[in-house]
Amino acid sequence: MNMESDILYEESQYLGYNRLSFLRRMVLALFCFLSYYWSGDSVDAEGSGSLLFFLGVAIIGVSAILVFILHYRTRVENGSLILDGLWTARKVKIDISSIKDVSKVKYSRFFFNRAVYNLHLKGAIHFYTRGKECIQLTDKDGLKYLIGSQNPTELLRVLNQQLKK
Repeated sequence: MNMESDILYEESQYLGYNRLSFLRRMVLALFCFLSYYWSGDSVDAEGSGSLLFFLGVAIIGVSAILVFILHYRTRVENGSLILDGLWTARKVKIDISSIKDVSKVKYSRFFFNRAVYNLHLKGAIHFYTRGKECIQLTDKDGLKYLIGSQNPTELLRVLNQQLKK
């Protein structure tokens, strides 16, 4: 039996696309470049002006590399929602049969949100890298899961299909 045919939905989210982290790195790189510019053409004996320039370039290089580093992957397969990734200590597997309610909600009222994985906050478990909306799952015990997604409508459709089975 082909394992890939059992996967109903799959989405990967990468660290480099998180708006808050990206903004922090770009502000820091801009500070390095402006400091290099203000240091003038006369480089002192230590070469601190050059060091600031190369530090700004290194920050931009790290930002480019983070675009390819997986934060977590969301999969719906075999009656389960599975969240796992490169940086995660453990895989989270949510049995869809234990879910009583699925809805699409706005993730946060803030414009910038930090990337989180398995964060227990205010009675809910958060999984987020980027996106404005998320899927809110409520299980039979009343525990809520907020799962950030780039395609919340598609994930909601697949989860509702699985709940009807």
